[in-house]
Amino acid sequence: MAEAADSQGMTTSPARRWLRRTASLLVGVPLLAGLLTGPAALPAQAAGTSKAATGSRTVAVSLDTLAPSAPVEGDTLTISGTLTNKGKKTVKDAEVDLRVGPRLSGRSAVDDAASRTGYLPGGDPAELGDPYTLKVPALASGVSQDFTLTVPVDKLELGEEGVYQLGVSLTGQTSEAPYDQVLGIQRTFLPWQPEDTGSKTKLTFLWPLIASAHVTAETGSDEQQTPVFADDDLALELAPGGRLEQMVSLGSGLPVTWVIDPDLLASVDAMTKNYRVKTGDTTVAGTNQAIARQWLTSLQSAVKDSTVVALPFADPDLASIAHRGKNVSGTLSHLQTATEVAGSTVETILHVKPSTDFAWPVDGAIDPSVVDVATSAGAHKVIARSDSLEEVGGLPYTPTAARPVGGGTTAVVADHRLSTAFTGDLAKAGSSTLAVQKFLAQTLALTEQEPDKARSIVVAPQRTPTAAQAQTMARALRALTDEHWTEPLDLVAAAGEKPDARATTKVPKASAYPKKLRKQELPTQAFQDIRTTQDSLNSFQVILTQPDRVVTPFGNAVNRAVSTSWRGRPLEAQQYRDAVRSYLKSLTTEVQLITKSDVTLSGRSATIPVTVQNKLVQGIDHLVLRLTSGNSTRLKLDDGGAMAEQPVKIAGGHSQSVKFDASANANGQAQVTARLFTQDGTPYGEEMTFTVKVSEVTPTVLLVIAGGLLLLVLAGIRMYTQRKRAAAGDTEENDGGEPEQPSDPTPDTGPESGNPSGTGEKVDR
Repeated sequence: MAEAADSQGMTTSPARRWLRRTASLLVGVPLLAGLLTGPAALPAQAAGTSKAATGSRTVAVSLDTLAPSAPVEGDTLTISGTLTNKGKKTVKDAEVDLRVGPRLSGRSAVDDAASRTGYLPGGDPAELGDPYTLKVPALASGVSQDFTLTVPVDKLELGEEGVYQLGVSLTGQTSEAPYDQVLGIQRTFLPWQPEDTGSKTKLTFLWPLIASAHVTAETGSDEQQTPVFADDDLALELAPGGRLEQMVSLGSGLPVTWVIDPDLLASVDAMTKNYRVKTGDTTVAGTNQAIARQWLTSLQSAVKDSTVVALPFADPDLASIAHRGKNVSGTLSHLQTATEVAGSTVETILHVKPSTDFAWPVDGAIDPSVVDVATSAGAHKVIARSDSLEEVGGLPYTPTAARPVGGGTTAVVADHRLSTAFTGDLAKAGSSTLAVQKFLAQTLALTEQEPDKARSIVVAPQRTPTAAQAQTMARALRALTDEHWTEPLDLVAAAGEKPDARATTKVPKASAYPKKLRKQELPTQAFQDIRTTQDSLNSFQVILTQPDRVVTPFGNAVNRAVSTSWRGRPLEAQQYRDAVRSYLKSLTTEVQLITKSDVTLSGRSATIPVTVQNKLVQGIDHLVLRLTSGNSTRLKLDDGGAMAEQPVKIAGGHSQSVKFDASANANGQAQVTARLFTQDGTPYGEEMTFTVKVSEVTPTVLLVIAGGLLLLVLAGIRMYTQRKRAAAGDTEENDGGEPEQPSDPTPDTGPESGNPSGTGEKVDR
């Protein structure tokens, strides 16, 4: 506390105070060592041992607000936060102090200062002292207390422009350590630039609007093809306070470049109309149309005069494609389709023309194969990151983001430190404030590396920031809007900046690709599953009279199946692919052959009918039904061959009976196979087999049957004549008064039965 008292009312600079404190500490070490040898030695904490470091974390100090974040001359700095006693003893006679200085030199110094946790004597500056302190008589164990410190900036005695350490500490006593010591400290940074610099850093900040896939491949059978969502969770992100709502409301008016996944726009646009949501094995009507319309309206207004970059549809995982999928046939064609549809989707929904010339691999990690895949669909600019494309030329400063990497491709290298500044849990005010101040410190330190060399720097944050992370990013950008040491630049312009001649342009080898990211990639099996689905879709669409009703939703679903959003969710990714494949299979089986029972042919020739059913709501065409005889010696089809074909064309919801001529040469059984084919000869659906029983009737048998019938006719005539005579005799007797005889008995034959004659079908000529 003596050092603090010495500094009160004096005009010594922070740097000098820091040097004086260090010297005092060095002088006092021998004396302190001597005291430790005697019976009246102080506890070990006072000696600055490891226990002292633990003691300095007894009280957690949170800096919840710091305003202004980048003060200028004439400002008053206000710092508020919370003290929480994490120890087991009550803290007494405590004081909250503000510590400022010294000035940090370079970006590495900022990193080093941020990595320290406990109090380091000699490493942390001295207290500013009264009247800019706050007394805390007692702070019980587990109790929190708010604090606020206010100080005019000119009292901070800041020197030349740069980044200064700023700390808030609590000094006090406990029953276990009844002497003054630092029990808690939190440090941050104070960027200081009293006058505008002549050369400013051009700062490009990407503002991503990306979400996970929510729309399935299923659609309604109505004319509008009502889309079916896997869940209604997207509405939670679009609603006020939700992640995507915050991204739009916060990004509006900020100098950012909007990086948008067109699938998100298409999904929200679908929600503005009628849509369905899956619940188990059924679907229910979606009810969040108003939320979707409001979000789209706000977004249209926000991007009206801004630069918009459209990623390929559904934000495909470029690294997974490069490492696991590019050798699976059809994979790269999907990427090309996703790129082609991106621009039209964004322009149709947002009414702005986006740039589609950028590819964004996960975390900006690249290798030669990733670059090849990224540019294969037509993009000539790849958003990389400086921890992937590391500088090896010994530059003493951070170079401009754009640089050529060969083949007419430009790598736009985002700064790693700045791009990862807003990760982690920033829901707490203290964490958010520290992130903002460190971001500002890094940008100023970067500018000071070469004050006379204007450079272009890109910030590419995480793809899906949380609402708290978005709020923190917005705070940091608003603190830079006064353009003290930066000026905004959109991504398209940043990609066109003149590269630094000494900057790294060599793409790292495949072995340098981060193992952690490689483990998260989609497996090769995923691309094989997608190829199987695409093959089935190709066969299915050729028979449809309205193929767009199927091709469009399934094409989008295939793109979603390789989305970057599946990283870290392998089970959900597999379930999505399985659901797409299963639904397509259920549609293809709506066109099928009706199972046929065995057929009996009575005669040398007959007609065999086979029924094809179409349960789809649209008609089918370009199908061929092929019938094949397993024994062409016994049973021939059409013109005497073993195979016959008939075209099939059926309206939606109808069936068609296709008839084939058949001829028999001998009695017995013949297996017949029926199967559908597309016009190019590709099998469609499952084959159906049935048995044809040939029961040939010879001329001799016919003569015998005819003779028997003739005898039956003659016998009937004779019986009829006899009865007529007998009836005439009875009439004569009755006329003589004899009683009338009963009529003839009922014939001993029943009516013809209406029941089936037995199993099988009998096909007559």
